[in-house]
Amino acid sequence: MRVGMGFDVHQLVEGRKLILGGVEIPFPKGLAGYSDGDVLLHALGDALLGAAGQGDIGQHFPDYNPQYKGISSLILLGRICEIIRREHFIINNVDSIIVAEKPRLSPYLRGMKDKLVPILKVSEKLINIKVTTTEGLGFAGREEGIAAYAVVTLTR
Repeated sequence: MRVGMGFDVHQLVEGRKLILGGVEIPFPKGLAGYSDGDVLLHALGDALLGAAGQGDIGQHFPDYNPQYKGISSLILLGRICEIIRREHFIINNVDSIIVAEKPRLSPYLRGMKDKLVPILKVSEKLINIKVTTTEGLGFAGREEGIAAYAVVTLTR
């Protein structure tokens, strides 16, 4: 069994769509980033790559490569899953948490899971997505950004 952990954070900015877990969420600001800025999928991608001993998302999809400018993180996650499958790994569990003061994200969790199931090729019962606030503390509490953590287990 292999365990991987991922973390990502992006600043909230005007003029961008807010995409989390592959779901567009109505909000006046979105996450800055070279791709779509989806911190949940970036954290999950790093956790998968880490568990498989395959580096991190920046090594595979560098932000200086124009082909990744504005790309959907769902596409990147699909490519990461291809990498771990080539190494004969099977996803056993995904646990994640999004840290954001606003917007309220619990209504979108079902949609996020629905996006992940076909890419990860696992039962929805193996995917857990949680949300929390920082009770007004720090950058997330000041609504300056959103962060996400993910932990996965893989077996061969």
